[in-house]
Amino acid sequence: MSEHPASDDRLVSAAADIDERAVEAALRPRSLDEFIGQQRVRLQLGLVLEAAVRRGRVPDHVLLSGPPGLGKTTLAMIIAAELQAPLRITSGPAIQHAGDLAAVLSSLAEGEVLFLDEIHRMSRPAEEMLYMAMEDFRVDVIVGKGPGATAIPLEIPPFTLVGATTRAGLLPGPLRDRFGFTAHMDFYTAGELELVLRRSAELLDVPLDPAGAAEVAGRSRGTPRIANRLLRRVRDYAQVKADGVVTLEIARAALEVYEVDESGLDRLDMAVLTALVSRFGGGPVGLSTLAVAVGEETETVEEVAEPFLVRAGLLARTPRGRVATPAAWAHLGLTPPRSLVAARANAPLPGLFDTAEQSSGG
Repeated sequence: MSEHPASDDRLVSAAADIDERAVEAALRPRSLDEFIGQQRVRLQLGLVLEAAVRRGRVPDHVLLSGPPGLGKTTLAMIIAAELQAPLRITSGPAIQHAGDLAAVLSSLAEGEVLFLDEIHRMSRPAEEMLYMAMEDFRVDVIVGKGPGATAIPLEIPPFTLVGATTRAGLLPGPLRDRFGFTAHMDFYTAGELELVLRRSAELLDVPLDPAGAAEVAGRSRGTPRIANRLLRRVRDYAQVKADGVVTLEIARAALEVYEVDESGLDRLDMAVLTALVSRFGGGPVGLSTLAVAVGEETETVEEVAEPFLVRAGLLARTPRGRVATPAAWAHLGLTPPRSLVAARANAPLPGLFDTAEQSSGG
């Protein structure tokens, strides 16, 4: 028996994470033809890349925006593959100083694709350096400090920047304007997710019944990453508890074990709704108070649970805080108070239950 069980547990967990990442990488499409969904984006991007190849020049910089898990990283990899160019990957949080960005840009090869994930989280000095790099393929490196500081121009080989963001509204206008092509990724339909699941099941060698695929797709929140993750968990259940075939009954039983309900709500989603309804009478309640009630960080509730709950019509964001809609009460098997039903009926449009662009209320 090991003398360091905690250390062994960490090693097992790290190995499992590596295995999961390897599986996710294996499931990624390698070309635009293999990429499922986002038909308009695929068509537009294909034209941009093909035209650039025919001209023998690097394509315009590309901005990909949309919720997490829809394939922005995969598309960046496909762009590099279609151009037969090397790919450099970094992220906004890793670029906190202009010098960090200068080091990355100065090491690029001609025609290389630079993928900058979470570009909205890059520091302001780095953003300002990026403007010149994107437009003129040049940066000014400041040497020295104070009155004796000198700007040394540094030429950069032509490259293509692929920026990805989940919050395009946080990007300053000058940065957005320097992208020649901007694509917004939309959530997938259930039918598109079924195609994603069938392809993944073939790659994973998982027998997947059509009804089982439809059940998993319907609980995947319109997101391929979630669909593939649920497929792997359902596969585990099918291998341990059944004959390995993912049928409708097996999918339902497995997703019940993993606490994913018929609408795709998971443990955190249900905790947020339950706290909002049971502890705060349906709200309004501030975001930070709601996060404390469910034992999570404010950012986790706001960025992980809330977007789907709003999109599903179960939660509303109002100037005074978060409010459970009548649909949320019904989802929990409860009857909403009459005052809430009356407010819903009398609310102007847009109004209390218009959740598109409300204040955070937290």
